[in-house]
Amino acid sequence: MSAAQIVVIAKEPVAGRVKTRLTPPFTPDQAAYLAAAALRDTLHAVAAARSDRRVLALEGRPGTWLPDGFTVIPQRGDSLDQRLAAAFHDAHRLHGLPVVLIGMDTPQVTPELLNTALTLLTAHDAVYGPAADGGFWLLGLCRPDPSLLLGVAMSRPTTGATQLQRLHEAGLNVAHLPELDDVDTAADAFHVAAQAPGSRFAGALAAVRSSVPVDAGRRR
Repeated sequence: MSAAQIVVIAKEPVAGRVKTRLTPPFTPDQAAYLAAAALRDTLHAVAAARSDRRVLALEGRPGTWLPDGFTVIPQRGDSLDQRLAAAFHDAHRLHGLPVVLIGMDTPQVTPELLNTALTLLTAHDAVYGPAADGGFWLLGLCRPDPSLLLGVAMSRPTTGATQLQRLHEAGLNVAHLPELDDVDTAADAFHVAAQAPGSRFAGALAAVRSSVPVDAGRRR
């Protein structure tokens, strides 16, 4: 076991409220179906990792997709930077452990990759996992501080660079993880499913792909 906790920040997979950038070509129901599969993959990877505690910072209500062993806390804040900062703060206050935080957008994540993040956090102040879209898919902090996140403009091509600069300006020793793709668009979905063909997400995508135009899965 690692002396750290993993926090997943996620939305309840409700049609029209999650993965809205997948519509079109997918319907809102299909987008929610894909979101639920991605969330299941993420949670099961976290459940298999060597973490002392597992927390779900959730917008909405838990469902049958939630495995045992997670403490559920509500998200707080309006903007994403506020919600991330609150998730770090609340989980750290709850368990008093360093925090590794991920979202529900990388269903290809593995327990081994999460274990690497946990190990790195024992020798570094922070762990940073860049996303291909310019954001980040993982952030780990030994001593969570809301000021490290508040004010960082999220969901932009410069988000990751800005967040990393914030960590360096605070004098933190930062370890880096490999870059992963987030699932935001249909093209992302097909790309990630190809990376993890045995995942629940890939299975869900295969189940709905017959209704998607052929060129929707092409990355431009």
